[in-house]
Amino acid sequence: MATHEKDHPVLDRQEARQGTTVHRMRYVLAISLTLAVIAMVIAYVSF
Repeated sequence: MATHEKDHPVLDRQEARQGTTVHRMRYVLAISLTLAVIAMVIAYVSF
């Protein structure tokens, strides 16, 4: 639960976190980054 200090809420780490912490996100990031690099290499080589 948020506490208030000088007219603004003070949140702990869990409450302040806005993103998801599922480990699958690492795989999504790695795969999408790899595909982006491959696409750029193909574009660079073909032009």
